[in-house]
Amino acid sequence: MALPHGGEKSTEFLNAQAHVWNHIFNFINSMSLKCAVQLGILDIIHKYGKPMTLAELVEALPMNKVKAQSVPRLMRILIHLGFFMKAKISKGEEETGYWITPASRLLLKDEPLNVTPFLLAMLDPVLIEPWHHLSAWFENENSTPFDTAHGRMLWEHAGQEPRLISIYINMTYLALLTFEAKSQHGGDLKGVAAVF
Repeated sequence: MALPHGGEKSTEFLNAQAHVWNHIFNFINSMSLKCAVQLGILDIIHKYGKPMTLAELVEALPMNKVKAQSVPRLMRILIHLGFFMKAKISKGEEETGYWITPASRLLLKDEPLNVTPFLLAMLDPVLIEPWHHLSAWFENENSTPFDTAHGRMLWEHAGQEPRLISIYINMTYLALLTFEAKSQHGGDLKGVAAVF
């Protein structure tokens, strides 16, 4: 397909292409957030108590230090997503470090409304796999995409994999906490509880 000539058509084409590419690569956002949670980046920075430099963060991370050059790329994605921000280390200094945002507080281990179990559940390979079989599910007789992907229903699968029961219990607990918070704040959590 040739690039259309003419200002308006070219802009329209480029906007359409950017839209498609954003959707193609959108999985990177979720997987980057999952990585940050699994490595403990949010808790490490929060416990540090002030913005952390890249060097301090790399030193504190439980990672192969040979891969340190990839940490700035991961952090750039997470800043763009609004889970971290760059902040001055201290007043009067120009040096900046990484700091948490209100959204990242919901992923801290000690946060009462911690949504990490939900994040990890939704991004678990067992629950992601059915999405790879969505088109096949539309073409077959199975009742759910999960059945198409795994050859059995979710609850049957959970009986064979106790880890799924633990995920479900954590998600149920989170739902109960969310409903409690919703009731305490007059029902206005801007649609968060609607997910449950």
